[in-house]
Amino acid sequence: MSRLALKTLTASQVAAFVAAEGWPRFRARQLLAWIYQRGVTEFDQMTDLGKLERARLEEAAAITAPDVVDVRRDPDDGTTKLLFRLEDGETVESVLIPDDERLTLCLSTQVGCTLDCGFCLTGTMGLARNLKAHEIVDQVLGARAHVGPERPITNLVFMGMGEPLANLPAVSEAIERLTAPWGLGYSPRRITVSTAGLVPQMAALGRFAHRVNLAVSLNATTNRTRDQVMGTINRKYPLETLLAACRAYPLPPRRRIYFEYVLLAGVNDALYDARRLIKLLHGIRCKINLIPFNPWPGAPFARPADSAVAAFQGALIDAHLTAFVRKSKGRQILAACGQLRSVQTHRTPLVPIQMG
Repeated sequence: MSRLALKTLTASQVAAFVAAEGWPRFRARQLLAWIYQRGVTEFDQMTDLGKLERARLEEAAAITAPDVVDVRRDPDDGTTKLLFRLEDGETVESVLIPDDERLTLCLSTQVGCTLDCGFCLTGTMGLARNLKAHEIVDQVLGARAHVGPERPITNLVFMGMGEPLANLPAVSEAIERLTAPWGLGYSPRRITVSTAGLVPQMAALGRFAHRVNLAVSLNATTNRTRDQVMGTINRKYPLETLLAACRAYPLPPRRRIYFEYVLLAGVNDALYDARRLIKLLHGIRCKINLIPFNPWPGAPFARPADSAVAAFQGALIDAHLTAFVRKSKGRQILAACGQLRSVQTHRTPLVPIQMG
């Protein structure tokens, strides 16, 4: 008989397992804390459980360790890309992004992506499958073990491979484990979920008990341009529908929606695009992240000139919008925004990274 994989269970399922063994209820919280807070994968390390209980766990259950099979570090900015191998042999990438006192982990939610956003390398893979909740959380556990306790991961962004809201049940369960006191204990304010604009799922996320941040990948100011850049999603939920959903989204006090806008040379980076964007976002509490396109081999778009980026940002700021130009980190290792595509090469020895 195969052993029960504890990471695949929800907290209530772990509690049911503990009850079935006839153990006191607090054992469930102890087990969860060992798995998520301490990252333990061996039962003999669980020192507050009795010897007989540990022996029974060894017989009946298992805790799988995250399988990091490749590590790439950008020598310019310290961005690190981790390749995780999943139970079925599929692979996904996560990215650690250092920035002063912050260390952000960009998480994947799917193997590939079903959308065809033209600026995104992941979309060229197609969709193999959704990730399970424990496979999402394992990216955090694996990255945390890799960097060590000296540099904690401060922020989590669901902006890696895949469309997070197309896998909302697993993403919601992952967020539960990431924020729970028995889990990793992150504040929801430190977690951001990005979407290309799945309107019904946005409404569902707004009703979720853990009020994480929402980022919307906009990237155009007319439906004609957005059809060119993000055809699949925009034909289903055009700009008018998407922005109405953004206006209806239940923002907590002092929180804003983040709009991601990838600047593509000659496509959406003109000053008249900036002026249309100002009108589209009128009345929405928001911040705008401008992302100059990060090229990849065979990409159909080009990166705009720095002067065009500065002029676009200046127009937004002059209209009293909060607009930032996001630094493109990890470009040398195809780890920047829109460049993720899991390609397994060879097993690389895990060498501790100097993040300072």
